[in-house]
Amino acid sequence: MDELKSSVKPFDISKREVWEAYLKVKANKGAPGVDGCTIEEFEKDLKGNLAKIWNRMSSGSYFPPPVLAVEIPKPGGTRTLGVPTVADRIAQTVVARHLEQRVEPLFHQDSYGYVCPEQEGSLM
Repeated sequence: MDELKSSVKPFDISKREVWEAYLKVKANKGAPGVDGCTIEEFEKDLKGNLAKIWNRMSSGSYFPPPVLAVEIPKPGGTRTLGVPTVADRIAQTVVARHLEQRVEPLFHQDSYGYVCPEQEGSLM
């Protein structure tokens, strides 16, 4: 007899976190990525799209799509900018918030990138 799959997700990501990340991405008004999907198009099935992101991230099956390469002018030439899809920007925002909560307390209050020496080994 087939065993039932557990409904427990291996990664503790709440649907609220995905919703808050979506709101942040929407406020930034970014351009569409390689899939051409704008925020407005993403919102046509907002509940389904957010559920898909949450399900894939919390189950560990999320895999980011390619980014759109866009050349932007810079003094003396151009620079390539990678534009992720709307869905991937939401996923990246969720991950960034998780990482910030974990590592921000380890940084010295007057530092913008250096870990306190006494906490250096506690990153792992």
